Amino acid sequence: MCSSMLAVMFAKDRTSSRGRRLLPVGLGVALMISSAASASQGKDIFGWVEHVLVGKTRLSMKAKLDTGAETSSLDALEIKKFRRSGKRWVEFVVADSDAGRRVSFKKPLLREVRIKRHDGRSQLRPVVAIEICLGDHLKRVQVSLTDRSEFLYPVLLGRRALEGIAVVDPELSLTSIPGCREQPEHEDAS
Repeated sequence: MCSSMLAVMFAKDRTSSRGRRLLPVGLGVALMISSAASASQGKDIFGWVEHVLVGKTRLSMKAKLDTGAETSSLDALEIKKFRRSGKRWVEFVVADSDAGRRVSFKKPLLREVRIKRHDGRSQLRPVVAIEICLGDHLKRVQVSLTDRSEFLYPVLLGRRALEGIAVVDPELSLTSIPGCREQPEHEDAS
Protein backbone atom coordinates (compact mmCIF):
# COMPACT_ATOMS: atom_id res chain seq x y z
CA MET A 1 0.00 0.00 0.00
CA CYS A 2 1.34 3.44 -0.78
CA SER A 3 2.41 5.64 2.09
CA SER A 4 0.22 8.53 0.91
CA MET A 5 -2.86 6.32 1.32
CA LEU A 6 -1.83 5.52 4.89
CA ALA A 7 -1.15 9.20 5.57
CA VAL A 8 -4.65 10.11 4.40
CA MET A 9 -6.15 7.40 6.59
CA PHE A 10 -4.28 8.64 9.65
CA ALA A 11 -5.16 12.26 8.86
CA LYS A 12 -8.84 11.36 8.67
CA ASP A 13 -8.92 9.49 12.00
CA ARG A 14 -12.48 10.10 13.06
CA THR A 15 -14.79 9.14 15.86
CA SER A 16 -18.16 7.59 15.17
CA SER A 17 -21.39 8.90 16.65
CA ARG A 18 -21.03 6.30 19.42
CA GLY A 19 -17.60 7.56 20.40
CA ARG A 20 -15.65 4.64 18.85
CA ARG A 21 -12.54 5.23 16.81
CA LEU A 22 -12.93 4.23 13.13
CA LEU A 23 -9.22 4.06 12.35
CA PRO A 24 -8.70 0.37 13.21
CA VAL A 25 -11.49 -0.64 10.81
CA GLY A 26 -10.12 1.58 8.05
CA LEU A 27 -6.61 0.28 8.60
CA GLY A 28 -7.86 -3.31 8.50
CA VAL A 29 -9.64 -2.71 5.20
CA ALA A 30 -6.56 -1.00 3.76
CA LEU A 31 -4.35 -3.91 4.79
CA MET A 32 -6.74 -6.38 3.14
CA ILE A 33 -6.66 -4.35 -0.09
CA SER A 34 -2.87 -4.20 0.07
CA SER A 35 -2.70 -7.96 0.64
CA ALA A 36 -5.00 -8.66 -2.33
CA ALA A 37 -2.97 -6.35 -4.55
CA SER A 38 0.31 -8.06 -3.68
CA ALA A 39 -1.25 -11.51 -4.21
CA SER A 40 -2.23 -10.53 -7.76
CA GLN A 41 1.20 -9.22 -8.75
CA GLY A 42 2.39 -10.65 -12.03
CA LYS A 43 -1.18 -11.35 -13.14
CA ASP A 44 -3.08 -9.43 -15.76
CA ILE A 45 -6.62 -8.14 -15.29
CA PHE A 46 -9.08 -9.56 -17.81
CA GLY A 47 -12.81 -9.19 -18.30
CA TRP A 48 -15.32 -11.99 -17.89
CA VAL A 49 -15.27 -12.54 -21.69
CA GLU A 50 -12.04 -12.38 -23.71
CA HIS A 51 -10.65 -13.34 -27.11
CA VAL A 52 -8.34 -16.38 -27.02
CA LEU A 53 -6.31 -18.33 -29.55
CA VAL A 54 -6.66 -22.11 -29.40
CA GLY A 55 -4.09 -24.70 -30.46
CA LYS A 56 -1.23 -24.61 -32.95
CA THR A 57 -3.54 -23.31 -35.65
CA ARG A 58 -4.41 -20.36 -33.38
CA LEU A 59 -8.17 -20.56 -33.82
CA SER A 60 -9.64 -17.25 -32.69
CA MET A 61 -12.53 -17.76 -30.28
CA LYS A 62 -14.34 -15.99 -27.47
CA ALA A 63 -13.94 -17.44 -24.00
CA LYS A 64 -15.93 -16.98 -20.83
CA LEU A 65 -13.55 -16.65 -17.87
CA ASP A 66 -15.44 -18.40 -15.09
CA THR A 67 -13.89 -18.36 -11.62
CA GLY A 68 -16.87 -20.38 -10.40
CA ALA A 69 -15.83 -23.36 -12.54
CA GLU A 70 -12.77 -25.40 -11.66
CA THR A 71 -12.24 -27.00 -15.06
CA SER A 72 -12.29 -25.66 -18.60
CA SER A 73 -14.25 -26.85 -21.62
CA LEU A 74 -14.00 -26.48 -25.38
CA ASP A 75 -16.76 -26.66 -27.99
CA ALA A 76 -15.94 -29.76 -30.02
CA LEU A 77 -17.81 -31.68 -32.70
CA GLU A 78 -17.43 -35.18 -34.12
CA ILE A 79 -15.66 -36.44 -31.00
CA LYS A 80 -14.25 -39.94 -31.61
CA LYS A 81 -12.01 -41.99 -29.31
CA PHE A 82 -9.45 -44.34 -30.86
CA ARG A 83 -6.23 -46.20 -30.07
CA ARG A 84 -2.79 -45.36 -31.44
CA SER A 85 0.16 -47.57 -30.47
CA GLY A 86 -1.86 -48.95 -27.56
CA LYS A 87 -2.65 -45.47 -26.16
CA ARG A 88 -6.06 -43.83 -26.01
CA TRP A 89 -6.53 -40.78 -28.24
CA VAL A 90 -9.37 -38.44 -29.23
CA GLU A 91 -10.12 -36.95 -32.61
CA PHE A 92 -12.41 -33.92 -32.70
CA VAL A 93 -13.32 -30.89 -34.78
CA VAL A 94 -13.31 -27.29 -33.57
CA ALA A 95 -15.17 -24.68 -35.60
CA ASP A 96 -14.10 -21.05 -35.86
CA SER A 97 -17.49 -19.69 -36.88
CA ASP A 98 -16.22 -16.11 -37.27
CA ALA A 99 -13.63 -17.18 -39.87
CA GLY A 100 -15.84 -19.92 -41.29
CA ARG A 101 -13.28 -22.69 -40.87
CA ARG A 102 -13.15 -26.06 -39.13
CA VAL A 103 -9.98 -27.65 -37.77
CA SER A 104 -9.56 -31.32 -36.93
CA PHE A 105 -7.38 -32.27 -33.94
CA LYS A 106 -5.96 -35.58 -32.71
CA LYS A 107 -4.82 -35.45 -29.08
CA PRO A 108 -3.92 -38.02 -26.42
CA LEU A 109 -6.83 -38.71 -24.07
CA LEU A 110 -5.73 -37.67 -20.58
CA ARG A 111 -8.80 -38.93 -18.74
CA GLU A 112 -12.57 -38.81 -18.79
CA VAL A 113 -14.55 -36.66 -16.38
CA ARG A 114 -18.18 -36.90 -15.35
CA ILE A 115 -19.82 -33.47 -15.44
CA LYS A 116 -23.17 -32.86 -13.81
CA ARG A 117 -25.34 -30.76 -16.12
CA HIS A 118 -27.83 -28.07 -15.11
CA ASP A 119 -30.74 -30.42 -15.84
CA GLY A 120 -29.41 -32.88 -13.24
CA ARG A 121 -28.12 -35.47 -15.70
CA SER A 122 -24.43 -36.24 -15.88
CA GLN A 123 -22.25 -36.49 -18.96
CA LEU A 124 -18.96 -38.34 -19.45
CA ARG A 125 -16.50 -36.09 -21.32
CA PRO A 126 -13.02 -36.73 -22.70
CA VAL A 127 -10.24 -34.43 -21.43
CA VAL A 128 -7.28 -33.34 -23.55
CA ALA A 129 -4.50 -30.77 -23.16
CA ILE A 130 -4.29 -27.90 -25.63
CA GLU A 131 -2.49 -24.57 -25.68
CA ILE A 132 -4.58 -21.47 -25.18
CA CYS A 133 -3.31 -17.92 -25.60
CA LEU A 134 -5.00 -15.34 -23.33
CA GLY A 135 -3.50 -11.85 -23.62
CA ASP A 136 0.26 -12.47 -23.66
CA HIS A 137 -0.02 -15.73 -21.70
CA LEU A 138 0.38 -19.05 -23.53
CA LYS A 139 -0.69 -21.91 -21.29
CA ARG A 140 -1.25 -25.62 -21.79
CA VAL A 141 -4.78 -26.16 -20.48
CA GLN A 142 -6.73 -29.33 -19.80
CA VAL A 143 -10.16 -29.00 -21.40
CA SER A 144 -13.15 -31.28 -21.46
CA LEU A 145 -14.60 -31.70 -24.95
CA THR A 146 -18.32 -31.16 -25.39
CA ASP A 147 -20.87 -29.64 -27.73
CA ARG A 148 -21.17 -26.04 -26.46
CA SER A 149 -23.22 -24.86 -29.46
CA GLU A 150 -26.10 -23.86 -27.18
CA PHE A 151 -23.81 -21.57 -25.17
CA LEU A 152 -22.77 -18.06 -26.20
CA TYR A 153 -19.05 -18.79 -25.83
CA PRO A 154 -17.26 -21.81 -27.33
CA VAL A 155 -14.54 -21.80 -24.66
CA LEU A 156 -14.96 -21.76 -20.90
CA LEU A 157 -11.78 -21.15 -18.89
CA GLY A 158 -12.04 -22.25 -15.26
CA ARG A 159 -9.88 -21.53 -12.21
CA ARG A 160 -7.16 -24.07 -13.09
CA ALA A 161 -6.55 -22.38 -16.44
CA LEU A 162 -6.58 -18.88 -14.94
CA GLU A 163 -4.45 -19.48 -11.85
CA GLY A 164 -1.12 -17.71 -11.87
CA ILE A 165 -1.93 -15.49 -14.87
CA ALA A 166 -5.28 -13.75 -14.46
CA VAL A 167 -7.48 -11.68 -12.22
CA VAL A 168 -11.04 -11.44 -13.57
CA ASP A 169 -12.97 -8.17 -13.31
CA PRO A 170 -16.67 -8.91 -13.96
CA GLU A 171 -17.29 -5.30 -15.00
CA LEU A 172 -14.97 -5.68 -18.00
CA SER A 173 -15.10 -7.66 -21.24
CA LEU A 174 -12.92 -7.99 -24.33
CA THR A 175 -10.01 -6.07 -22.80
CA SER A 176 -7.12 -7.73 -24.61
CA ILE A 177 -5.98 -9.06 -27.94
CA PRO A 178 -4.15 -12.40 -27.75
CA GLY A 179 -0.49 -11.91 -28.62
CA CYS A 180 1.52 -14.95 -27.56
CA ARG A 181 5.00 -15.11 -29.06
CA GLU A 182 6.20 -18.49 -27.84
CA GLN A 183 6.25 -21.46 -30.15
CA PRO A 184 3.10 -23.55 -29.91
CA GLU A 185 3.18 -27.15 -28.76
CA HIS A 186 3.38 -29.87 -31.41
CA GLU A 187 -0.11 -31.17 -32.02
CA ASP A 188 -1.68 -33.21 -34.72
CA ALA A 189 -3.97 -30.84 -36.58
CA SER A 190 -5.17 -31.48 -40.07
